[in-house]
Amino acid sequence: MKPLILLCLSLGTASSQALSLSLTDISTQVRARHPALQAARLVVAEARGRQLGAGRLSNPTLGFDWRSESRLSPVTGEFSFEQSFPLTRRLRLEKQLTAQGVTAAELEVLDVERRLIREAQGLAVELLALDQQRSLRDQQGALAKKLADFAQGRAEQGEFSPLDAAQAQLDAQRLVLEGKKLDSQRASLIGQLKPMLGLPPEEPLLLKGTLPQPTLPGTRDWQQRADYRLSQTQAQAAQTESELAKARRLQDISAGIVGGPEQQYVPGAGGQNTGYIGFRLSIPLPFWNRNQGEIVEKNAAAERARLESDALGRHIAGEADTARSEMLAQTDLARETRDRLLPLVIAQTEKLEKAYESGQADLLTVLRARDQRLQLEAAALDAVRDFHLARIRYEAATGASD
Repeated sequence: MKPLILLCLSLGTASSQALSLSLTDISTQVRARHPALQAARLVVAEARGRQLGAGRLSNPTLGFDWRSESRLSPVTGEFSFEQSFPLTRRLRLEKQLTAQGVTAAELEVLDVERRLIREAQGLAVELLALDQQRSLRDQQGALAKKLADFAQGRAEQGEFSPLDAAQAQLDAQRLVLEGKKLDSQRASLIGQLKPMLGLPPEEPLLLKGTLPQPTLPGTRDWQQRADYRLSQTQAQAAQTESELAKARRLQDISAGIVGGPEQQYVPGAGGQNTGYIGFRLSIPLPFWNRNQGEIVEKNAAAERARLESDALGRHIAGEADTARSEMLAQTDLARETRDRLLPLVIAQTEKLEKAYESGQADLLTVLRARDQRLQLEAAALDAVRDFHLARIRYEAATGASD
């Protein structure tokens, strides 16, 4: 009985153990576990299936014609074997088109990966930023409670006003409520992130680490982005379809052999059994239909695909440039707040707290200074968060996650 109990306890502990991931692990987890990606990869299998059946000759036909004996003709029979052949390069173009379809399907999956990874990494950055904001509120709350306890003790001794003690208690309670609000936001983000990582709602998730300080990534060629390469492949496929429409102006010819036994009447000898074999050729004449409508349609579609690819390239270039500009701005903001403004505010707040404890400053001035310190510390964290969100957009815009 004891081994069974130990086994059950070990299983329960293993099932309740949280999945621990860092920010750099998100992309790998999304690729491996996201249900939408697992479905999207079947598009590649579908395209490869179409490729197997493309560019093949049509099946040959085997025919048999039998006629019974009548008063005017004897019993006759005829066998035929025919095969159709294209006069143009239609089969080669069909193979080329399906090969481009496989490439497009693979790039489509990469583009889905890029967008899903960007979304999941953005949620992870928001979560790590909320955790740091929560830690900041806890630190500020501890300081506020210390000041409230100090004011309450002095008020009980009649040295401070009871109103100051009550105001300090309210400020400490405000920080507690702000922390609970952050907890609510965190629960919402966790609920959005878990399905993207392939986790059920009941499985716990732990994001380890903190957001690193802003560091600009190296420049990257945005032309390697999956959806841009996909648009180029689609433009090439549209051009192939245009050429295929032109190749369909002439229908396939049919060639085959025919033969069979026959009975021939010879004067004085009666009927004699004999046979024959011959060659049959069928050539369609393009008098009324030369596929003009499809040719015009496919030419227009090819030009549209080319223009759409060019437009997407311009959009991606602008998106990458905007994201890099945002990274530069957030880096300067974080550095200015963290290295210049925040040390001054912290030093000033500490001086005011000591002055308040010695009765040389009023509580309202101390609380205002603490609120300014909290706002600056939160702004520094927000600048780091916004930098990483811009970095994710930049990497997604340049295809760094492909």
